[in-house]
Amino acid sequence: MEDAENKSSLQSLPRNIWAVTIASFFTDISSEMIFNLVPLYLANVLGVGTAIIGLIDGIAETTASLMKVYTGSLSDKLGQRKWLAVAGYALSTISKPFLFIATTWEAVLGVRFSDRLGKGIRTAPRDALVADSIDEKQRGLAFGVHRAGDTAGAFLGIGFAALIVWLTEANGIDLTRHTFQIAVLASFIPAVLGVLVLMGMANEVPMKTKRTSALPSLEGLDTRFKLFLFVVLLFTLGNSSDSFIILLGQNRGLDIFQIMLMLMTFNFIYASLSGPLGAWSDKIGRRRLIIGGWIAYGLVYLGLALSKTGWHVWVLYALYGIYYAATDGVGRALVADFVPVERRGAAYGLYNAAIGITVLPASVIAGVLWQGIGSWTGFGASAPFYFGAALALLAGVLFWRLVPSK
Repeated sequence: MEDAENKSSLQSLPRNIWAVTIASFFTDISSEMIFNLVPLYLANVLGVGTAIIGLIDGIAETTASLMKVYTGSLSDKLGQRKWLAVAGYALSTISKPFLFIATTWEAVLGVRFSDRLGKGIRTAPRDALVADSIDEKQRGLAFGVHRAGDTAGAFLGIGFAALIVWLTEANGIDLTRHTFQIAVLASFIPAVLGVLVLMGMANEVPMKTKRTSALPSLEGLDTRFKLFLFVVLLFTLGNSSDSFIILLGQNRGLDIFQIMLMLMTFNFIYASLSGPLGAWSDKIGRRRLIIGGWIAYGLVYLGLALSKTGWHVWVLYALYGIYYAATDGVGRALVADFVPVERRGAAYGLYNAAIGITVLPASVIAGVLWQGIGSWTGFGASAPFYFGAALALLAGVLFWRLVPSK
């Protein structure tokens, strides 16, 4: 009976949900084929330290976040979500092939900057389009399905990357430039397909009211939303780029192919649980699920800090997928619960900005804690994960105490 209800619920989802999901599916195939290899390319081929790797990831994500704030509000003012999303996907697609000729960390930063700029343009309008296309009783399911499709694409993208690694340097400890370049070229095709799908399948949802300004503002928004942003900022300060988990796996003894399989395991769990947990949030409440996910994150990061071998990191990264499934789509659905339809674009911009802007200091802190800066050699590989665990548990407690469900 329950399987029949789930099938019926999925069939009732509108066309826009599937259009955005399929576009994200293809885009993540492309992105995950190369961007999980970028920290290894920087460390193994270009000889870059963790402080610079953290800086690159931080600048890239902060760029995206600043753009999300504006394009979300702009979509409210224009009453146009689809074409802003299409433009963002297109910019990311155009930028990726330039990694083929990148031979310095500054060039890699330039590509990452352009790709994340595209992500910043598309994310808030896309999330608002999803929220506009579904009623609140299925909102968690819709965002869960979207995250599942996105992550299924990541699973396949990493699988293709693993195949390329296996064919070109099986059992290689360090990544080679030749392997990385092949992955970059192969990633272009699914990126183009993602843009075409969104252009051809998605439709605008008419808005009854529009904002008169494209400038983002917290004025007039629900106090719960403002408090939620505060605890998200605190949590994300300890949530450094996942590049550090990849580097930790290599540090603990995993070779390149094994790292790819580890990433596939994570994305399989993430994709499998996103839909069910999103639907579950419609029944038990999103606040409860997010708090549980943050606690799970803190425990996983504590485990990573204490890990001694590669398989420890592999198992913990697999469990990390539960945190993502319980919080990523559910957090986006919670934003829509807190704000009216005519402010959703701005609210998603502010929410994504709170996450992305904090990634810069979070990633820089993680890199410095690991390998230090200048003559100081840092505290070692475990330090960033102790820091992240502590802030996650603190943020979970504050969320529980400060943000009411109603």
